[in-house]
Amino acid sequence: MSDLVPTVAAEESATAHPPTTEGPGASGESASLWSDARKQLIRNPTFVLSALYILVVGSMAVFPTLWTDQDPRNCVISMSRQPPQEGHPFGFNILGCDYYSHAIYGAQPSLTIAIGATVGIVLIGGSLGLLAGFYGGWADTIISRVVDIFLSLPFLLGALVFLTVVKVQNILTITMVLIILGWTTIARVMRGAVLSAKNLDYVLAARSLGAGNGRIMLRHILPNAVAPVTVLATIALGSFVAAEATLTFLGVGLQPPEESWGIMITAHQVYFLEAPWLLIFPMVLLIGTVLSFILMGDALRDALDPKMR
Repeated sequence: MSDLVPTVAAEESATAHPPTTEGPGASGESASLWSDARKQLIRNPTFVLSALYILVVGSMAVFPTLWTDQDPRNCVISMSRQPPQEGHPFGFNILGCDYYSHAIYGAQPSLTIAIGATVGIVLIGGSLGLLAGFYGGWADTIISRVVDIFLSLPFLLGALVFLTVVKVQNILTITMVLIILGWTTIARVMRGAVLSAKNLDYVLAARSLGAGNGRIMLRHILPNAVAPVTVLATIALGSFVAAEATLTFLGVGLQPPEESWGIMITAHQVYFLEAPWLLIFPMVLLIGTVLSFILMGDALRDALDPKMR
């Protein structure tokens, strides 16, 4: 898969040491794993700084008026491409609109798409991977072949084709396309984690006591298979933020008058030599957000891997 979604390397690192628990006390040991991971993450400065950055960006998306009282659509053409100045720290765009307010309001579409797509791939990929790994047989064969079909389609090319065909580029359609093309990695990781957990002693004990398949999957296997999926989901958030900006840059993403960092970069790339701040500010926000999600995912992977302690 391309660099816009979790890579195979990230998949391998997430499944290299899946958390395993044995014996009747598996649920308690799983809770202990998450408790220990939380303590380790709190002491990890990289995770803390990345999380704080994401919280700041998230507050921009949810409460933009806390960060600016400027209307991003209140433009004065005579102020076009004016540099940063007092009261306008990011200057003005080509239409004479306050660029700082554009950057603040641009966080919402980018994060909305990323969160929506990540929730979608976790629900779809996680459910199919759980079923494939638990039941095996024909269910595993069918799901695995469907995964192979989707993996054979290059992510960027597939997104371009889908969004060109639907001819409607908005938050919903972009989110749906990212879900359609991005669920496969989660499915493979969940399947591998379930396969490694379903034959452990505590699962066999639960089955011998008469627990049904649904209870075994949800109460015994899922809590111990969700850790690598959580790591990939965190990395996917950053990947989907980058994907939205990339698709917008290629002309099949969000379109004006919508506001997003991708639109800001696309609209002002030709003015880099004359007014470099028009490109630098949205790129810094975009890179910082993507990098923060990736660093959080790496820290989460290390914290949930007992062999890294």
